[in-house]
Amino acid sequence: MSELVVVSFDNPHDADRALTELGRLQREHLIDLADSVVAIRDPDGKLKLKQSLNLTTMGAASGALWGGMFGTLVGLVFLNPLLGLVSGAALGAGSGALSGKLADYGINDDFIRSVGETLQPNTSALFVLVRKVQPEKVLAELSSFTGRVIRSSLSPDQERRLQEALSRSGASLPGSAAPPADAAA
Repeated sequence: MSELVVVSFDNPHDADRALTELGRLQREHLIDLADSVVAIRDPDGKLKLKQSLNLTTMGAASGALWGGMFGTLVGLVFLNPLLGLVSGAALGAGSGALSGKLADYGINDDFIRSVGETLQPNTSALFVLVRKVQPEKVLAELSSFTGRVIRSSLSPDQERRLQEALSRSGASLPGSAAPPADAAA
């Protein structure tokens, strides 16, 4: 089962930097991300979303591959495999792009926008959907960032440990809410 974590940062660049670090940790097989999104509220208050998975491009590429293979087979039957390859790839890319555009995979876009709307100007947030993680190693790497967990599906203990790592030695952040009573116990 995947866990959802949303962390806010006090500047617009830290969410990108944290995602880059998580990408490095994923290449080292310390974390397995199902999806991730960076939300940035610029100084003018405009919200920008950076999706890690571009489903339109992925759908087009996959559709072109399958369409090209199927078109070549049909083309062989009608003795014109090149025409079948080209037309099959074109039709496959179009239908794949359309299905990718209509698909909603990973973190719900409406949820991302609703949480993103709560960000203050000149701040950012990182949304991650985590399949598997080596908690001790990942928390040690994330301790170089200062952020605040604003939403998660983690257990209270896991969320507390993540917040401590993001708070640099557990110091509270300006403007952050007090920890829940059950986290202090």
